[in-house]
Parts: sequence; C-alpha cells; structure tokens
Amino acid sequence: MTAPTNKAKDPDLSPVDFIQLQQYMDYSRVRVKDVIKEFHAGGRFVQHRFGERIDATGFGLFLNAYLEADDFPADLCQRLFWYFQNGVGSSPVFTDASLLRSTTSTGWSWTRSDTAVTQVNRQGDFCLSGGVYLKEVSCYFSVLEEGLPRDKLEFTFKLYDKDGNGLLDSSEVDRIITQMMRAADYLGWDVTELRPVLKDMMKAIDTDGNGTVTLQEWIQGGMNNVPLLVLLGLEMSERDGQHVWRMKHFSKPVFCSVCRSMLLGVRKQGLCCVLCRYTAHSRCANKNPDPCIRTFVMSNRLIGVTAHGWVSADCDSSKCHFCNKKIKTLAGKRCVWCQQTRHDDCVNFGSSSCDCGSLRDHILPPWAIYSMSKDDKCIENITPDGHVLQIAPVPGTHPLLVFVNPKSGGKQGERVLRKFQYLLNPRQVYNLSNGGPGPGLNLFRNLRDYKILVCGGDGTVGWVLDAIDKADLPVHPPVAVLPLGTGNDLARCLRWGGGYDGTDLEEFLKEVQESSLVPMDRWKVQVIPEDPREIGDPVPYEIINNYFSIGVDASIAHRFHSMREKCPQKFNSRIKNKLWYLEFATSETISASCKKLKECLSIECCGRALDLSSHSLEGLAVINIPSMHGGSNLWGEAKKEDRDGVPAEPPEVITEQNLLKISSQDLSDKRIEVVGLEGAVEMGQIYSGLKSAGLRLAQTSEITIRTNKALPMQIDGEPWMQPPCTIHITHKNQANMLKAAPARPSGIFHHK
Repeated sequence: MTAPTNKAKDPDLSPVDFIQLQQYMDYSRVRVKDVIKEFHAGGRFVQHRFGERIDATGFGLFLNAYLEADDFPADLCQRLFWYFQNGVGSSPVFTDASLLRSTTSTGWSWTRSDTAVTQVNRQGDFCLSGGVYLKEVSCYFSVLEEGLPRDKLEFTFKLYDKDGNGLLDSSEVDRIITQMMRAADYLGWDVTELRPVLKDMMKAIDTDGNGTVTLQEWIQGGMNNVPLLVLLGLEMSERDGQHVWRMKHFSKPVFCSVCRSMLLGVRKQGLCCVLCRYTAHSRCANKNPDPCIRTFVMSNRLIGVTAHGWVSADCDSSKCHFCNKKIKTLAGKRCVWCQQTRHDDCVNFGSSSCDCGSLRDHILPPWAIYSMSKDDKCIENITPDGHVLQIAPVPGTHPLLVFVNPKSGGKQGERVLRKFQYLLNPRQVYNLSNGGPGPGLNLFRNLRDYKILVCGGDGTVGWVLDAIDKADLPVHPPVAVLPLGTGNDLARCLRWGGGYDGTDLEEFLKEVQESSLVPMDRWKVQVIPEDPREIGDPVPYEIINNYFSIGVDASIAHRFHSMREKCPQKFNSRIKNKLWYLEFATSETISASCKKLKECLSIECCGRALDLSSHSLEGLAVINIPSMHGGSNLWGEAKKEDRDGVPAEPPEVITEQNLLKISSQDLSDKRIEVVGLEGAVEMGQIYSGLKSAGLRLAQTSEITIRTNKALPMQIDGEPWMQPPCTIHITHKNQANMLKAAPARPSGIFHHK
C-alpha cells in the first residue's frame, strides 16, 4: 500500500481491516486492564509513554500484547495508529521528514523526539507523527472484548477518572461516548441513530444537573440503556421476560414494533430480540417495549397449563389460524412455541392451549419449568434474578438439552446458539463458555427421558461426555451431535455429517427425533513416565472416544497445534486448516521424523506381544471409531462375503491376519483396533481413497505400549510430545449416542 503522508487522509478503517482485527481479537485471552499496567511505572512499555499518550512503537507493543500476536501486520498497525490519532483529543504534530529518514529490514522505523514520534517507511517517505491517547485505545478495545457490561462501565469510568475522585466532567464523558461510537461503527451499527440515544442517556444520568457524573450514576444509567447494553455485549437477560437484544441488518423492509415505523439504514438498522424476534429502533428500545417471552411459571398452579406465547411480529401476509384471513403488516402476533399466527383482534379467540407445534418432542415449554422456594433443594438452578428452577416432566416428549460451543466453526457456533435459543426454550440451550455443561445437566437431573445435543467439534463432545460421567446422573441420556469442528470424526461415523453447512435447524431437529440409540465404547488411557523427573507436555485427556496415535500423524498434528497456538488468526476456517495440515504433512513426508518407529516401542495386547519386525512403520493408531483425520477409515471395510468365519463372540484379542482381514469395527463390541501406518503418503492415499486401509495389527480389549524415546502422540486430535513411558489402554464404559437415520438419496445435509 502507499504510505500515508502528512496530507489530509480519511481515518476510517475498511471492512477488511475490521474483519482482520476481529480475527485476532477472537483468539485473544488477554484483558485490556492487564496491558495498561505495562505502560505505568515499572511496566515493560513505560518508556513508550509520554504524558497521556503512547508513541507508535508503544502502540504496536500494545497490539502485540493485547492480541497475543507477534506477527500483527505492520500496515494494519499503521492504519489503526492513524485511526486513533485522528480521534478526540488528538492533535498530530508534524516534523520535517528529511531529518528522520531511516530504514529497517521490516520496512518501518519509528523516530521519537520530545514532542512527537514519526514513522518512516523503507523508502524514507514521511508517514505518521504524533502519539495516540492510551485512554482512547484502552476504552475502544474494552468495549469490544468479552465481559459483563457492568464491569465494562466501571472500567471505562475509572479509566477517565484521572484524579480518582469518583467524578467525570462532561468532556470526559463525551470522550467515552466517542470511543463507544467508534466501537459501534466497528461492529457495523448505523451510528447516526445511536449518538443521540447516548447523548440523551448522559443528560438523564446527571440527575442533579451539576455537569458531573458519579460512578453510581454512570453505572445505573448505562445498565438501563438498552442500546448501550447491546454495544457492551449483554448476552443474557437479567430477568425472565426481558429481551436479549442484538443489533441486526435486515435484508427486507422491517417495522419497529414500538413506534410502528420502518427501520431505515444501509448497515445494521435496528435491534432484534434473539429469543422472540421482536424488533425495534435503538431509540425505541428504552420506551417500554412489549415484554419478551416467559420461560418458566411462577406458581405451582400453572404447571402443566399450556398457553400460547404471543409476541408482536411481522407475519409477512401469512394467514390467521383463527379466521383464515391474511394478516396485514403490524396487525398480527405469533406464538413462539407453536408458530401459530393470528390477527391482533383474534388472539383472544379460539383455543388458548398450545401444543408446541412440530417441535413439541424437543421443546421444554415454560409450563414445565417452575420456580421453587429457595428453601428447597437444587439451589444451583438459580436465575440471575433469584428464582430457583425445577422441571416437571412432560409426558410423551423427549426435551432436548442443547450445549453449544460458540467458538467452534468460526462464527457458526454463535449463530447456532442464537437460532436454538429462538426455536426452543432458552432455558434448555446452554453456552458452554458460561460455566460448561454442569448447569444444564443439573437442571435436567430429575428428568428420566430426555436427549442431549452437542453443537461443536469432537473435543466438545468429549467434554460433555466426561461431564455426564462426573455428574453421576440417575440416567445417562443419549447424545446427538451437530458438527461444528474441523475433523468431526465422531459425527461422521454417527451419520451427522462432516460439518454443518447452514441447513435449516428445524429439519436437523426432525432428524434427531428419528435417530436411533447406539452404545459407544469409551477407553481409559494411563500414561506412566519412565523417569518421573523428565517433564514432557501434559497429557490432554484421560479418556479415548475416537483414537490414540503415536508417530507420523501425531507429529503432523503437533506441528499444526503448535502453529495454531502461536498464530491462531491463521486458523479461522476449515479450508485454511486443511491447507495448513497439507503443508505440515508434506514437510513430514520429506523429514520422515518417525522413521523406524518399531525400534522405539513395543506393544502387548492382553499380554500377547505384537511382532513388528517384518513391518516398516512410521505411525501407530489405536482406533475406536471408523473415522480419523476428517474421514479416513484406517481399519477399512470387511467384505460381507468374507465375514462368515467371524466368531459370534469375538475373543479378547485377535492378531492372526486371516481373522483380522474379515473382522469389522463395532462401536459397541468393547474391542479396540490397532493399525500400523507406513508414512504420511499412505495416510494421504487412504484419505483420498487410493488405498483402502492401513496395516491391521490387532483387535483387542486391552493394550500396553512401551516407548524408549520421546515421541509425538495424540488423543482425539489433541497432540503432545511424550518422553519415554508406559501406556495402558483399558475399557472404561459405554456412552449412549444417537445415530442419524441413513440419508435419503435427495438429502443435502449429510456428507456420508
């Protein structure tokens, strides 16, 4: 790109810049408040601060530390610096470029004087000068990062309360608003409507009209301002019947349910409730909109009393279920449970009983969840506003407990979470980032007939299965999978497909209803170091659901994992991940780091030693399911005509080749398969279908592996480097899984 000069320049960032920055932020675990400390006395970056500003080098160090990225693009850093330099309170100081020419191998250098800092590109052209305010940068990023709105409000207040007297004047408040507006612009909001809303809030919170705002006034005003709460990232309601708003772009004409006028704009025009789809202007969300749906009942008398959940909706010329006439714009309501639509005037006519429509088998309706006395048991099931919840069974249904990993599949997890919160009762849909599976399992503990849906990758499924074991539930519910990860091997062999492609989730829920129960073996793995003083990487799991491997494939996975930990923003899509995997597989083929693996380990299956002397192996896989590395079946298929000689009850261990070649895999047979791999090329041949399988070595109920050197290993896709050790793998238990029905020829959802 052409380096900026001291001529006038538009400080706005492009959509591409925003997307690139968001990719870095999605993987950052550092908080703004921790980075700020480094610019104070005793911090690592204090030399780059002068007064309230930081110089350009300090700005780059701030980004590197906050985003955990040593390779943050220099050109994006430059544009961000310019962006903040042209913000409120900034007054760039320009100096003579001819006096500051210098070059570096990276293309940029920074020269600092007492009053200014100047960036010079490798050609020596003048680019930028003047520092940026640390407060502006910190406020901007704190609004965007994850966290509770109340905590963000308190942080921004204290950030600008320079003298610590607990007061902000109007100019300081205006600077906070400016950074919030910038954050809103970054998020794609139509900020022309937001600015007056925030201005009105500032006037309202200065209750005594003295021109200053206290911390209490600031937090109270902010927590009562809907658009600001949405901007600060409020993701759940504080009380039942409260909307969970989200700023949204509408691709077709939509009307505000409060003022009844159209939502206008070219970006995100207004607010939409995630739970009930109620829509409103930003300015109207504070004007007493209709309440959101009720998710539970307050009295035992209402348990089992079915009732529609009507909300104002754009019924889009659909017909009224009572009078069968078309519903005009802004003249109808929709039931969030059964999806019936009626005219406003027809709501009180016809049946008031709701059957929950086509998803009745999955929905946990509000009349099945009731508020208990706080003196009763199960106080863990408490809502933010203090209600202790309990579930009453609904005869003839199988309510679905949904766990979603929002970080799986890029942004897919977040979209799936919102969609299920709308399709089902939000009380049965859990964000795994907020406390893991425990809260959901505890709420459903007393039910005897329910199902679980895990939305995520294989690692997420394993997390939930472990939680089910540890929860000591009266029954172990069957588990279905919506694949959002990269490999999704478990989902593949259970016919849920290799990855969610955006298909209608209502159709997917129907497939869950038609699925069948399949017990799946789970295996305990114990790793005992030969020398306890020799410290290696931590073993990622104690349970094997999919596979365990040593050698070539684990080496590729370890390289992939190490690079992803270092530069997570480079691994933000399935396509990119597969390209990286291909690159590491190619380099492993050239280096052959696991050559002569048989000299580095020994294997016993139920006490019987395996003879590896006649095989040239670079990898060893112990597999529980017929899918590995995104669809590779290393064991291969046994021909039906060859399986006549298979004993009805297979022995504890099979090592004879004539029996192995006719033995098939079974998720429920309490046997695990051992396969040898000749190298990365063979793995690629199996994946592409050029070769049917690896080398079958054994089928066993127990296996012991001893190694005499450090080797790469992996369990269910999580790799580590392990010093010499002994590994015991034994059967642990069986998990109840749901297997989808075979796909119809015309189906497009599954990739079998």
